[in-house]
Amino acid sequence: MTIYDISEKAGVSIATVSRVLNGSSNVSEKTKKKVLDVINRYEYTPNAFARGLGLNTMKTIGIMCADSSDLYLAKAIYYIEQKLRANGYDSILCCTGYELEAKMSSMNLLITKKVDGIILVGSNFIYEKDSDNKYIADAATQVPVMLLNADLDAPNIYSVVSDDFTSMYEATLQMIDTGINDILYFYNSTSYSGKRKLAGYRAAMEERKLLTGGNLMQFYHGSHEDIPAMTEHLKKLRRKGVQFHGVIAADDTLALASVKYARETGYRVPEDISILGYNNSMLVNCCNPELTSIDNKLDTLCQHLITTLLGVLDGKEMPKKTVFSGEIVKRGTTR
Repeated sequence: MTIYDISEKAGVSIATVSRVLNGSSNVSEKTKKKVLDVINRYEYTPNAFARGLGLNTMKTIGIMCADSSDLYLAKAIYYIEQKLRANGYDSILCCTGYELEAKMSSMNLLITKKVDGIILVGSNFIYEKDSDNKYIADAATQVPVMLLNADLDAPNIYSVVSDDFTSMYEATLQMIDTGINDILYFYNSTSYSGKRKLAGYRAAMEERKLLTGGNLMQFYHGSHEDIPAMTEHLKKLRRKGVQFHGVIAADDTLALASVKYARETGYRVPEDISILGYNNSMLVNCCNPELTSIDNKLDTLCQHLITTLLGVLDGKEMPKKTVFSGEIVKRGTTR
């Protein structure tokens, strides 16, 4: 018997069960009676380590990320840990890699450590098959699970996401409006976020009837740190006769490689080729001209995620999903 089971049998939210167990006055007597009847019927004993159940708390949050060497994920972890510490919480970080079995193992480890909640950083934790996401839903029956830039509809799971689809859609339209019709989309991820970005690019190109084949959508399979290999990928396209005078990249590393490609092939930026990145990371200042990039408001996302988590732990009703809009920060690599 878990707090999730109680909420289901009583027909109320998990937050309401938490408020009853906390002795909160912000619950009607009728609702309180329903919850207590279920608790008494099934002889439920609260986990002494669980936050919001009126007993003790470890004041510790588990954080999972696939790869802490990734610039976006590393920055997110920094923001999250700083905001947790400011609110009196410690954290346990698990770098899982990308294999499902390792993610499941890390999730089980955090549960055994009696953390008060778990944060999944990045969209690589969500799979298309529901059965592959079961480990997340199972964990959420014991502690609240927070998803940063990913979405999963299940009890006690909360999502804070950037609107990657709209950001990429609007960026593509803006580049088209500068007179560039042959825009290459350069990407390296098929995660939840990666698919949303690709869909935004496709929607804009199809709307303007410019997506005539698959050559303008290029997936890079190599290391996210190997900029020379990314550059070579674009050179191979050029040798094959693929023409493009604009590049929209799924992250700033790919965009930086595109600037390198332009320099090494004699193209002027942005006169001959326009380049736009994603994440508005520190890499935007690492090329000349400086890189135009989409700011996905990572700091804001992380702040809202922590605010939502703390609210859930305090037994408050919090939004299950919150979406923030990105913003194009124009610099010298686009017209």
